[in-house]
Amino acid sequence: MVEELGEVLALAGLVDYQDGAIVSRTLVKNAAGSVTLFAFDEGQDLSEHTVPHDALVHVFDGEARITIAGTSHRVTAGEMIIMPGNRPHAVLASCRFKMMLVMLRS
Repeated sequence: MVEELGEVLALAGLVDYQDGAIVSRTLVKNAAGSVTLFAFDEGQDLSEHTVPHDALVHVFDGEARITIAGTSHRVTAGEMIIMPGNRPHAVLASCRFKMMLVMLRS
């Protein structure tokens, strides 16, 4: 978690790639939601799942294939996509990529 609120952070340096793995780092977590950074090695994935609230994914390095309710989307560095709550979604690393996941609980 981020120790100092109001601190300026460079996202890319806060989470590192690891061969054959997905690495995560939670920056903020409270009743309203959470902000978590992920670094995916190429070919790693989060299998299809559903959550009850909306989530925003911002890719800040590389490229991902994000599937929402059966529709696949290519999301590249500098782009974002909103995943609606109660709709199945999955994430696949077409190459190494980093993303910020913002979960909106309220």
